[in-house]
Amino acid sequence: MVLREHQSLEEMNTKVVHEFSKTLEMFGLTPAEARLFVTLYINSVPMTLDEMSEELGKSKTSMSTGIRSLVDQGLVERVWKKGFRKDLYTADQDLYKKFMTSYIKKWLTSAQERGNSLKDLENQLQEDYKNYPGHTLKEADHLMKKMEEMIQFYQLISTTFEDLHLDHK
Repeated sequence: MVLREHQSLEEMNTKVVHEFSKTLEMFGLTPAEARLFVTLYINSVPMTLDEMSEELGKSKTSMSTGIRSLVDQGLVERVWKKGFRKDLYTADQDLYKKFMTSYIKKWLTSAQERGNSLKDLENQLQEDYKNYPGHTLKEADHLMKKMEEMIQFYQLISTTFEDLHLDHK
């Protein structure tokens, strides 16, 4: 009876990890990173790479890569435990704040980079404009107009995500 209850609980744990991982993938995590994060979150006790590897049935190298990515995104942190020589990692327990902050930062960075790239291309088009033959000026004008609309799109995205970011600090 106890074995069956244990298996049932393990099955439920696996289903929970799988289901919540799908949501976290929408925030830009790979499926492996999402499962790793959920495992750390559910465990709520810091884990070593070996423990993560055993829990998820993946290599220690795979766990190391996933942890490094999650740490870089600010979703997991390394913790210190007196007398313990191995690195321990834990997931931040404030899911909403951590994921929204991480997601907003990604969007802000991406929107700013794409917007700046389009501005550079717009400047290049303006510089080259005088060299275009007369029959292509209409096409160049159309492209310029569309680029301005795209730049405005990125500015609106940036403003929206900056406002969201300020609301969640």
